[in-house]
Amino acid sequence: MANNSIRMTTIKQIIRLKLEKVSQRAISVSLGISRATVSKYFSLIEVSGIDYKDLLALPESDLDELFNTATPKKYLRDERYAILQARFPEIEKELKRVGVTKGILWAEYKKEHSDGYGYSRFNSCYMEWTGKKDVVMHFEHKAGEKIFVDYTGSKLEIVDWQTGEITKVEVFVAILGASQLTYAEASFNQKKENFISSVENSFKYFGGVSKAVVPDNLRSAVTKSNKYEPEINESFQDFALHYQTTILPARAAKPRDKALVESAVNIIYKRIFAPLRNTIFHTIEALNTAMMEELEKHNNKAFQGKDHSRRELFNQIEKEALQPLPLQVYEFKTYKWLTVHKNSHIFLYEDHHYYSVPYAYTGDKVKLIYNSSQVEIFKGSIRIAFHKRNYTSYKYTTVKSHMPSAHNFIAEWNPEKFISWSEGIGAYVHCLIKKILESKIHPEQAYKSCLGVLSYAKKVGHVRLNKACKRAVEYELYNYGIVKKILEKGLEEEPMEEEKQYNLPFHDNIRGKNYYQ
Repeated sequence: MANNSIRMTTIKQIIRLKLEKVSQRAISVSLGISRATVSKYFSLIEVSGIDYKDLLALPESDLDELFNTATPKKYLRDERYAILQARFPEIEKELKRVGVTKGILWAEYKKEHSDGYGYSRFNSCYMEWTGKKDVVMHFEHKAGEKIFVDYTGSKLEIVDWQTGEITKVEVFVAILGASQLTYAEASFNQKKENFISSVENSFKYFGGVSKAVVPDNLRSAVTKSNKYEPEINESFQDFALHYQTTILPARAAKPRDKALVESAVNIIYKRIFAPLRNTIFHTIEALNTAMMEELEKHNNKAFQGKDHSRRELFNQIEKEALQPLPLQVYEFKTYKWLTVHKNSHIFLYEDHHYYSVPYAYTGDKVKLIYNSSQVEIFKGSIRIAFHKRNYTSYKYTTVKSHMPSAHNFIAEWNPEKFISWSEGIGAYVHCLIKKILESKIHPEQAYKSCLGVLSYAKKVGHVRLNKACKRAVEYELYNYGIVKKILEKGLEEEPMEEEKQYNLPFHDNIRGKNYYQ
């Protein structure tokens, strides 16, 4: 009680010095308290709506009740506060509209009530009503301005109906800043393809595009986090360009930047995870269907302590503020850095296919940008090659003008050419060439091997080459090296191992299959 009396005495001294027009700094020094404390009491006095002289006349018990109550007692309020308080729900909605500020709303209030509060009192009363004492922590999100996206920390599950194997799946969450309309869906992982697809699905659910997307520092969204200039993933940046929106990553170690979506994640745990916790799902489609049902309940449920839902608020203030969806569906692009091979081609490992590049760029690193239908190759900002995407494995897509004159013959290599060539030499040569083409990982290796084998037709003749290829095929050794060794040692005329065993006793020196490897 003693400490309480001392504090009330201090408040009275603050009030008295204020009436004497002493500055906050001088009051702080005179009473030995911080300027922040002095400022706090001034704010509380303004919120109370009571004149300084009247406060000074109050007994300390009444002061204690006033300053120890989060919301000052109604009998301490004047009629002006009741009038202003009745406007607060509408003020809260109006502040979410684009271009609307507290200053504008205060001016409208003063126009109707000339004896109403000044702007400072108007603002402090509103902040108290919303329960947001810390002005720095509060953001007034404008309609259509931002969508906040993230993944939940916990995961949901899919159970294989045959094996019972459990697969954990990610849960993506998106929330609009002004109306807090929320979207959620499950996906198998957080890779950029799925992440971008989820953001796109959220736009479709909302029926429009926000001016900015605020992701946490997800690897699928941000390549390199930085306080001032984070590096955005190129695929995500391309997606943003297509949808005419901006990426504004949340700052690292700044919880205020992502407070809204983190709050949404916690609500999703209660409104989706909890209701579905005892249900077993065998497909991700079934899971997403069930999630959507719970999501709709959440969005149509009234805010706590308010008479409207997220959906109703969205329809009132945010639906029309969103930018329209683009007419064309976004097609995901992949970005890779590759080195141009000596044969003036790059190798797209995903398809096991080669694409030509102008020979002047041989040995250079180039950027490959491709989607499901086309492949573009860039050196710096200049596009140096364009091809239709070809999914045929171990083939070349070549523009003849990309090749130097000495390489034009090489550019025309293809399996059909070598198979046709081999048919004119012999059946076993034809068989070996087909096996070589099937066995090599890279087509360039196969073509060189085929060329090496077929070149022996001029050196040793068709008959001898056909016999050498017969020996290689019988021992299932499909390469140029074995044909070369057989011909160099004249082994194509020797009988097979099995033939020798009919006429000769077993001996360690009899050549077997491994001799030719």
